[in-house]
Amino acid sequence: MKRAIVFPGQGSQQVGMGKELATTFSHARLVFEEVDDALGQNLSRIIFEGPEPDLTLTENAQPAIMASSMALLRVLEREAGFNLATYGAYVAGHSLGEYTALCAAHAFSLVDTARLLKLRGQAMQKAVPVGEGAMAAILGLEFAQVQEVVEAAAAGEICVIANDNSPGQVVISGTSAAVTRATELAKEKGAKRALMLPVSAPFHSPLMAPAAETMKQALEATEIRTPTLPLIANVTASTVHDAAQIRTLLVEQVTGIVRWRESVHTMAIKGVTEALEIGVGKVLSGLIKRIEKDMSATCIATAQDIEVFAKAA
Repeated sequence: MKRAIVFPGQGSQQVGMGKELATTFSHARLVFEEVDDALGQNLSRIIFEGPEPDLTLTENAQPAIMASSMALLRVLEREAGFNLATYGAYVAGHSLGEYTALCAAHAFSLVDTARLLKLRGQAMQKAVPVGEGAMAAILGLEFAQVQEVVEAAAAGEICVIANDNSPGQVVISGTSAAVTRATELAKEKGAKRALMLPVSAPFHSPLMAPAAETMKQALEATEIRTPTLPLIANVTASTVHDAAQIRTLLVEQVTGIVRWRESVHTMAIKGVTEALEIGVGKVLSGLIKRIEKDMSATCIATAQDIEVFAKAA
């Protein structure tokens, strides 16, 4: 049986995530402490106690989601004898989750991952003045239909597909006016819903070019080792194992499309029949089941989930 281990992206954060885990298990607590030390910030207090607007800030949400997933992984390893390299065949993550996947597969150290994600969040936030960019979710249209919509809506501005999440769920990104036009065009085309997202920047669009340049410099200065499992990369939906290529793809990912639907198809083509999501929210598990009906997906999000997993194993 081939398995993929996947890690969630931004939007899955919840105040209180990992708190019970850190209270119960010293190895989980150490992950949060190491991330706090790496950032010179009491991020764990924001994760455990909020306030929610502080946790939702991109520069906090990105390292916070990673830390929560890595804390779960550490407890899985110590309490359930989990070994990523022998259990899985591939790793993958949604946007920032790609960094978590690479940390889990020992391509990045935990300290470097936390620092990169903090910087990535700050750079993405600074790339476009607040109010000039927007994102929207288009539900009920297929990828090709949304592609037609964004091309028609652009009208000399920027409007692109940011996330191809699953059949009938596509996220678009670009300048505010163009994205607003696209939502109206999508409704005319028969979309069930076209709703603006409460985000502060137009992620995964060409408007993120300044952030891509920042990440290029940061990644060039960061050691990337060969991962213990190949990564199915967001921007290509294909496997990558080479450290230099991973560095290039992570830069492209800032402005490029997250090809999650195609990534899951790639898993299936390569014989994956089971996906394990490590992190809160169960978002990817739900998407995977919609994309590949024959692929099972389980989410490890709590200490109780780990207990169930350990008994089953």
